[in-house]
Amino acid sequence: MTPANANRAAKPPPNDLGLLLRHWRDLRGVSQLDLSFNAGVSQRHISFIESGRSVPSRQMLLDIAQTLDVPLRDRNALLLAAGYAPIYADTAWNALEMQSVTKALERMLRQHEPFPALVMDRYWNVLMTNDAAPHFFNCFIDLAARKGPRNMLHLVFDPNGLRPFIADWQSVSESLIQRVYRESVGRVIDEPTRDLLAALRVYPEVSTERSGIATPDADSAAMPVIPIGFVKDGHVLNYFSMVASVGTPLNVAAQELRIECMFPADDETEARHLEMLDALPGKGKGE
Repeated sequence: MTPANANRAAKPPPNDLGLLLRHWRDLRGVSQLDLSFNAGVSQRHISFIESGRSVPSRQMLLDIAQTLDVPLRDRNALLLAAGYAPIYADTAWNALEMQSVTKALERMLRQHEPFPALVMDRYWNVLMTNDAAPHFFNCFIDLAARKGPRNMLHLVFDPNGLRPFIADWQSVSESLIQRVYRESVGRVIDEPTRDLLAALRVYPEVSTERSGIATPDADSAAMPVIPIGFVKDGHVLNYFSMVASVGTPLNVAAQELRIECMFPADDETEARHLEMLDALPGKGKGE
């Protein structure tokens, strides 16, 4: 088989595009009429695409994908199904072409000292941290005893990890499960995310059903966020997170990065946090 014939053989059947487009339209709860209006494409043309009677231009397909808020990884799949080459690079998060992004992330992590900050992929695997993050977690567990790559959710849910130090566990676990759904890339629960959720629900005292809205306890109800409390020496240290992502990404890995910064939820927690880190071996006041 010649290279040209091999390339043609590798292309999926034309109707694969229609199935994918219908999948994303159904996922977003958008009718053909609504999609045609918002994407500037006739409803008849969208019907023809979904039935396999027509193949859109690359730009039209990208406009449709943008309208449906399709993640970059899946936009590449749509392009392939239509017979076009992918246009969004799918390189490793630490590849050379990602250097400008990783340098910016390093700067963000440093500036968040002395509070924990970390960068994770779409499956909550930790890729980068500032110095404060391992110092903080080592106040509760021995991180060196846990093999990498570390997954933040497993670290929290594991009874041999942070789980024994989490205050109001039921509320926290429900809130974290909700976050997996809420913060999934493109609001899509893919197969690896389903596997992650299934693994988390195997841990003790974790609901086997998808959680509803977590109800804050009396102490946290007055706060604008639901904090996560860590118990240390009989005191509860309350933190909340701010989560950021890379704006207007053109790279699959860049879109799937999540930057999480932990902040003290009250003045007492901030003071105890600084005291706790200063008390670590090799840490001097103010480091």
